[in-house]
Formats: sequence, structure tokens, C-alpha cells
Amino acid sequence: MRLKSLLLSLMVTGAAQAQPPDEVTVALAIPPAVHDGAPYAAAEELGLFKQQNLSVKVLIFQGAGALLPQVASKRVTFGYPVSEPVISSYFSGKNPLPLRYFYNGTPAQTMEYVVLADSPVKTLADLKDKKIGVGALTWGTIPNSRAALRVAGLQPGKNVEFVAVGVLGSGFQALRSKQVDALNYNSSWGDIFEFTGTKIRRIAYPDVFQETPGNGFIAHEDTFKDHPDLIRRFGRAYTEAQYVCEVNPDFCVRAFWRQHPESKPADAQGKGLAEARTLLTRRLQRTLYLPDGQRRQPGQYDLPAVRKAITAMAAAGEFPIADVPVDRIFSNAFVKDFDNFDRTALRATAEAAK
Repeated sequence: MRLKSLLLSLMVTGAAQAQPPDEVTVALAIPPAVHDGAPYAAAEELGLFKQQNLSVKVLIFQGAGALLPQVASKRVTFGYPVSEPVISSYFSGKNPLPLRYFYNGTPAQTMEYVVLADSPVKTLADLKDKKIGVGALTWGTIPNSRAALRVAGLQPGKNVEFVAVGVLGSGFQALRSKQVDALNYNSSWGDIFEFTGTKIRRIAYPDVFQETPGNGFIAHEDTFKDHPDLIRRFGRAYTEAQYVCEVNPDFCVRAFWRQHPESKPADAQGKGLAEARTLLTRRLQRTLYLPDGQRRQPGQYDLPAVRKAITAMAAAGEFPIADVPVDRIFSNAFVKDFDNFDRTALRATAEAAK
């Protein structure tokens, strides 16, 4: 009898192990860099997605405008867009996008204004009558950028102008050559700019926008209803990967380079590794911790802060009204599941990874 029970148990276990992994596609609006792509690489190399019975493929689309229809039509499983276009869909007079955010990937404001260190511009108000460089005038971050300027008393389009300068190197050169007076990039790109040897000054957004969520993982409403465990498992593996990168950032940098060899610098053991490590650890610090050093709950949305930011966007004229169903757009339903893993065992795995 005991033998029969044992055989039955082994058959059940074998059947579970033989179950094919769920295929998950993740749509990004821009190609990943080491500061935001390393967790994916770590999850793949350490089998974190595999342990959750997932097969994850990352796809790149040109901006949130191209990405969101892919998730809305269920051609991809998850997306990682900024929030403004989704919120704006509630003002169109048509049916809003059938999408919900389930993981706050960038809980702190990552966008900032950057000027040269010797620039007379020291506050947002000092940008009056100045030109601000952005990657493209179609960027989904621009509404929030305009709102930040309006809170400072400026009038975008009248006494301050956005100019498309491209990303990274082309934008850096535009600022150095005084084609623009400031850049409106994310903080990690500001880090990269400093690595080029240029001294810069960073100007933060107003406080009301400091806890505005940026990019986050989003899914179709049907996925919430029909496949909630898919969300739980993906979010848990991603959270584990961030923890691994916090414990052993050098491994995560090298894992990213192995998956994206074109991004590996010539000096991958010295300065190149040190700079990549700095980019990754700074992004993780902003993502995983509050300004006072307290650890955030991974993936969680601060809904009161979101409401305040939407109210400020409406007051600045970027949104027609502030009355949107925040609880419907941003969900914290799975947050506790994301953080449910054995930290001691994972730390040991992370520390041993090369």
C-alpha cells in the first residue's frame, strides 16, 4: 500500500514538473539598459522565471503609444509603460483602455531637469525663455514635465520650449554646445552624463510629483480576472531578481552584458564595471527605498500620492479633470504575493552567482 502511494505521489510530481511553462511576453517602450534591464537578465540566468513556471520574452516597441494597443488587444501579456497615457484614456469620451497596473516599477519620480554646472539656471522658474531638450516630442513623460513647469509658474509653449534632441549622446552634445539650455531626461541618464566627465546640476520636479509612479507593469483586465496567478508568479520572480541585484550587482551587470553583448564596454573589468554597478545600484536605491531610507513594499502604489499628482496635473491643465477611478487603474491586489519568497536562500544563491 505504501509503495502504491509512493508511486502515485511520484506520478503526480512528475506530471507537475512536466507541465509546460506559461509563455509570457513583456512589452517595453524603449530598449533596456543595464540599470533597468539587469533584473530580467538575472532572472533568466538564475532560473527565477523558470521556478515560477514561466517562459518570459521581452519585446521592444517604439513608445507607449505603440505598446499599449498590444496589451489592450492581448497580443502581449504585460507592458511596462508610463501612466499618463492610460490615465488620459479616461478623458477621451470613449471606452478607456481595458488595462490595469499591477506592479509599480518606478515608485519615485525618475525624471528631472539637467543643466550644466555653470548654468545660471538653478530652479525650475529660471527656465523661463529657455529651450529644454527631450528625446522626442511624442514622449509620454512630457505632460508631467509641462505640469512641473506650470507649478513653477511657467507657460510651456509660450515662455519655455521643448526641443527634440534625441537620447543620450546626441542630447548630451546638444546641452554642451548650448543648442538647448537644459535636458529633461531620467535620473539614470543624468548619471551617464556625469560619467562622460561633464559637470551638471540637477533640478527636481515639485514635491507633489515626487511620488508619481512612472513605468509599471500593466495587464489586460481579463488577465486580472482569468489568470491572476500569472501576475503573482511574474511579479514574484521580478521582485526576487531585484533582490538578487541588490545583493550582487556585479553579477547582474555581467548577466546583462552576456545577454546584450553589444552593450558591454571595452573596460568591462575596471571603469566600465564600476559605472554600470553605480547605475544599477542608484536605480535600485530609488526604486526599493523611500528618501528616508525605509524599504518600500515592492510593487506597491501609493494611491493617495497618485491622487494628489493627478489633481496637480488637472490644476496645471494637463488633465481636464482630476476625477478618475484611481483604484481601477492602479492595483495593489497582488503586492503581498510579490514579496513572498525565502530571502535567506535567495541571498545565498545571489552571493554565489558570478
